[in-house]
Amino acid sequence: MKRAVGDSMADMKTIAMDTVSSGKRVRIESIDAGQGLANRLAAMGLFKNEEVSVIRNDGTGQIIIGVKNSRVILGRGMSHKVLVSLI
Repeated sequence: MKRAVGDSMADMKTIAMDTVSSGKRVRIESIDAGQGLANRLAAMGLFKNEEVSVIRNDGTGQIIIGVKNSRVILGRGMSHKVLVSLI
């Protein structure tokens, strides 16, 4: 498995959200972004330890995720900065 960040064993299971296949559930481990993007993602309900489902990720373009009882569309660049672990 390709490592997303760092060298610790815990990091081996952390991947960028844009690499997660449709239909998978993940837990947000961290957000590797500046304060502006972090605040924007928080406004969408994306926080550390939040569980979300990847509804659509066809490998290009936007990603649709389920957060709480809502669907959120993230650009590929934004979703690359959200580091998750599979549930």
